[in-house]
Amino acid sequence: MCYDIKASYEAQLKRAKRRGDLAAVEEIMEKLIPLTDLPIHHASGFSHPELLIYTNESPEFPTVATWGLVPFWVEDENQLKKFWNNTLNARGETIFDKPAFRDSARNKRCIVYIDGFYEHHHLNKKTYPFFIQQKDNEPIALAGLWSEWINPDNGGRMHTFSIVTTKGNPMMAKIHNNPKIQGPRMPLMLSENEEDQWLASIENDTDQQKIQNLVKQHSEIDLKAHTVGKLRGKEYLGNVEEITEEVKYRELEFQL
Repeated sequence: MCYDIKASYEAQLKRAKRRGDLAAVEEIMEKLIPLTDLPIHHASGFSHPELLIYTNESPEFPTVATWGLVPFWVEDENQLKKFWNNTLNARGETIFDKPAFRDSARNKRCIVYIDGFYEHHHLNKKTYPFFIQQKDNEPIALAGLWSEWINPDNGGRMHTFSIVTTKGNPMMAKIHNNPKIQGPRMPLMLSENEEDQWLASIENDTDQQKIQNLVKQHSEIDLKAHTVGKLRGKEYLGNVEEITEEVKYRELEFQL
């Protein structure tokens, strides 16, 4: 799963900076960043933070969106609030089947850039949080789905997104052992070559199969992980820079 992330300005601007368009980057910093909750040292998806996403409709210039996908067919704000805690993640294997995700899977895919994500390891009825990032500390491109919801009461528009997940790799199999979930999970990470494939239009079954193949295969992204302080409860430090600093627990015996 992926319910907790770290996202800096630098990570979120990665795709925009590739073009070398300094004017566009400056515009994003001036007009869009103030509308987000960046920088995020730690945020839970259940707080529905505002981030930048790069969509198939605007692949080079980001859009501000709220974490927790709201399908276009949601009727009102009351239904929205009941709904979006269940759409923080989208199980990649079933995105073309589930009613909440299938329209977005076919027509509205996006990329979310983060510095890293947090996952909990379960041992003797306790949980131990890990921070996972690329070995080279570069931003991670996550596959996502997005949607535009129009409030029927006032016509207001809201962009939302969900992070796509896939089967956990061997490292995540050690960390993500939630007994309530069948098998380890992890966010679907895209290499630079895979990013445009994820955003490509679907015109036929062959195109859809290409997207499904991205879900099934593990991208060649090298990860590292270390334990951090508690992300819940009284010991939680909050959205502060030191939240990612290593904290060791003697009772954890395995090494990554």
